[in-house]
Amino acid sequence: MNEFDLVIFDCDGVLIDSEIISARMLVAELGRLGLAIDLAYVERHFLGRSYPVVMETIRRDFGLDLPPGFEAQYRESLLAAFRDDLTIVPHVREVLEGIGVPFCVATSSSPRRAEMSLDLVGLTALVGDRLFTSTMVARGKPAPDLFLFAAERMGVLPDRTLVIEDSLTGIRAGLAAGMTVWRFVGGSHLGPDAPEEPPDARPHRRLASFAEFFQIAPGLKSARAPA
Repeated sequence: MNEFDLVIFDCDGVLIDSEIISARMLVAELGRLGLAIDLAYVERHFLGRSYPVVMETIRRDFGLDLPPGFEAQYRESLLAAFRDDLTIVPHVREVLEGIGVPFCVATSSSPRRAEMSLDLVGLTALVGDRLFTSTMVARGKPAPDLFLFAAERMGVLPDRTLVIEDSLTGIRAGLAAGMTVWRFVGGSHLGPDAPEEPPDARPHRRLASFAEFFQIAPGLKSARAPA
């Protein structure tokens, strides 16, 4: 019997190689306001977080209230960069086309950004209406709400659910939901040499490439998928 009845994929940094684009864009936009932060700070504090949490962190850590138009400007600049540079993570399409259990996507991104991102890399038809965003729940990651909501909507118990995440925030959310969590470290913002996770965000295993997905969990592969 298969160990899982559902796979929940994060979007940014898992299905799409977007995190490095988002980080560079945020660093550049904040730099125009005189706030100098580096990519390492972005990775530690913002990866996997929703935009309101990012803004509150900036306010708390730097005492900076961002101007009213900043969010809209940042979002538009980011989407423009996505149109030029966004790519699908290697082997993701083969996994989504070959998976033999239900799957969905649960992301901290806004619905517009998530929908556009999936469309740009040609995943809209595969994901369909199984896209869940943090706007659908009271608390975003690292709270478990989004993953629990997605599992409930998909009709699967948390302990029968596998989560694929890249961020420590997302890992904490998956663990808090009582799910099995694999950390994907194959995005351009991480890599297999990423530092070991802290004890409260330790995944059940790491996944370096989606080419290994069905090798690790052959029971998740559809009998109709190519060998």
